[in-house]
Amino acid sequence: MRLLLDTHALLWWWLDDPQLSANARHAIAAPGNTVLVSAATAWELATKHRLGKLGEAGEAVGRFDELVSADGFQHLPINYHHCLKAGGYAIEHRDPFDRMLAAQTELEGLALVTRDPAFALFGVATWW
Repeated sequence: MRLLLDTHALLWWWLDDPQLSANARHAIAAPGNTVLVSAATAWELATKHRLGKLGEAGEAVGRFDELVSADGFQHLPINYHHCLKAGGYAIEHRDPFDRMLAAQTELEGLALVTRDPAFALFGVATWW
């Protein structure tokens, strides 16, 4: 299975936070699964940390590439196809990070690891 981690799922994985479900934790750790981390997640972590909304993300921001690589995850860059899809969703959801993760999930044929019910609006595959 190919998984894309939403920002909270990634942060909770790194912090070993019990808010990450056992099902999600198992899927992330399963050797046969490919785990991807979007460039949008780096952007969201840096933005929310700067705004004081994710104080616990300081180390993650400073060591992002190192932490992603250490877990064997793969970076998922943003391309113009993702941007056009994210901007073109005809739903009322203003969060640009969510829109990008939904677009990448859909276009890349992934399952998004998230507990955020907002992604149901996009009709993308989720895993929790």
